[in-house]
Amino acid sequence: MLEIGYVLDGKYKILNVVGRGGMSVVYLAMNEKANKQWAVKEVRKDGVKDFEVVKQSLIAEIDMLKRLDHPSLPSIVDVIEEEDRFLIVMDYVQGNSLSVALEEYGAQPQELVIEWAKQLCDVLGYLHTRQPAIIYRDMKPANIMLKPDGNVTLIDFGTAREFKAHNAADTTCLGTVGYAAPEQFGGMGQTDERTDIYCLGTTLYHLVTGKSPCENPYEPKIIRQINPSLSSGLEKIIMKCTNLNPDERYQNAAELMYDLEHYDEIDEQYIKAQKKKIRLFAATMAISVCCLVCSGANHLLAVSKKQDNYMEKIAEGDAATDNNEKMDLYTEAMGIDPGRDTAYERMLGQILDGEIDNEELAIINSWCSIQNRKGTFNNDIGYYPINELKKTNKEYYDNLCFEIGRNIISYYEGKTDFDKYDYAYNWFERVKEDDKAHKYYLIVVNKRRVNKLQTGKSIDDSIKAYQALWESIGELERDAKKEEESKDYKLLTYINILEFVSNPEPFIDSGVCDKMQMHKLLVDVREELAGMDTRQCKDKIENLNLMGRIEETINKIDSYTKTGE
Repeated sequence: MLEIGYVLDGKYKILNVVGRGGMSVVYLAMNEKANKQWAVKEVRKDGVKDFEVVKQSLIAEIDMLKRLDHPSLPSIVDVIEEEDRFLIVMDYVQGNSLSVALEEYGAQPQELVIEWAKQLCDVLGYLHTRQPAIIYRDMKPANIMLKPDGNVTLIDFGTAREFKAHNAADTTCLGTVGYAAPEQFGGMGQTDERTDIYCLGTTLYHLVTGKSPCENPYEPKIIRQINPSLSSGLEKIIMKCTNLNPDERYQNAAELMYDLEHYDEIDEQYIKAQKKKIRLFAATMAISVCCLVCSGANHLLAVSKKQDNYMEKIAEGDAATDNNEKMDLYTEAMGIDPGRDTAYERMLGQILDGEIDNEELAIINSWCSIQNRKGTFNNDIGYYPINELKKTNKEYYDNLCFEIGRNIISYYEGKTDFDKYDYAYNWFERVKEDDKAHKYYLIVVNKRRVNKLQTGKSIDDSIKAYQALWESIGELERDAKKEEESKDYKLLTYINILEFVSNPEPFIDSGVCDKMQMHKLLVDVREELAGMDTRQCKDKIENLNLMGRIEETINKIDSYTKTGE
């Protein structure tokens, strides 16, 4: 075991033990230079049979996690192999596992469990739509961390595998008895996304009943036999998840997510109440009610069909392998229900990948115009589809506009600098009342001003424009250094700043800053980027050559001679 106080690899100081497994110990460590806590997983070679097999499993787990980027999954930041042990440094997830909550408090409140189920379903949907799909295979309370903010994180990918379409069966039978699906123990073909749905179902059963499915005969009972106050809608969901026949389960995470979001509508009490209302209404309103009931039924059928069609398009888009096909399917979902955020979220995940071309920009801007992706008018959407989103989910709408504007600044390569800031302005202007968006709005306004300054404009106008822009950039940099901001937010902010000062000469020429001030700004940004130690941030910094861009701009400053000198 590592000793408390030991400094691993000259960086990670071991603080205490936070968990133990059959082959490993997990420690809490501190990178004192970065003032950041990490989890260190130690697997010792002594006492482990076939360590090379275990090692290969660990390497596969690490390689898998490195490719993933989801808020409910931990990130791998470092791997250290020593003579007698193997160490993995990863995000430290604060909180306790749901197994601890079960031990301390027993069955968990139904509403909380359903909220956790949605988050876990979202994670599974993300894993299953990777190329190739990743099958987790070990969903259980012990592998789900409950964080202080109430959200959950899925940990321990030791049994996860990539789905191989040509395989008749898994090469290894793995899983936890009671939680694992029958096909995980061989004889029923290879595991797939429906296997994870079974495991999630048994996990939900344990959470709402407090009864472990690990007791023989390893099959969940009907939850309302244990607690009659539980929802029959949730009971139906768990029974469908845990059907022994994979073909009778939910076939993908999108189907399950839909029922979780509408579990109360499939509850027997809800259905009975609706039927009772209809009968009473019919008894009092006679013939006129018949017309109303028919109309209402048609409306409910239309709404239900609309919701089903929407989720079908999302599921088809998630499963599609061609990027253009994904775009078309998400756009079709958007046309079915423009006030729902899922299609926008999925499409942004395809577009905002570090580069925005003209076609992708056209797709984004089409959300605010009368045309859809295929260039045809959609009467169901109306003139401005994104306005429907604004009406139904203002918070998401505000964040969507803000993030689109920031990404256009950093990643869109238009014909001229004018294009980029004109397009970004249109998005920030929509949400300029928001504090963060307002700061960007002012920067873009001033950037457009300096872009439009032509020969013959007064020197005073030029100085005022650059002065306002320089002050706004400084305020943006100070905001990015605040602790409460996420790494992703900070990184994009610094990328934005580098875009704003990529041409430093006019700032110096106008006298709003000198070479030393501009030099300090760039050095500060470089130091902040160097301190970003998550794998996602490191990869993006390297892929975008941000350090090289900073050096190039610094060289511009060093070699620049101010006009008149």
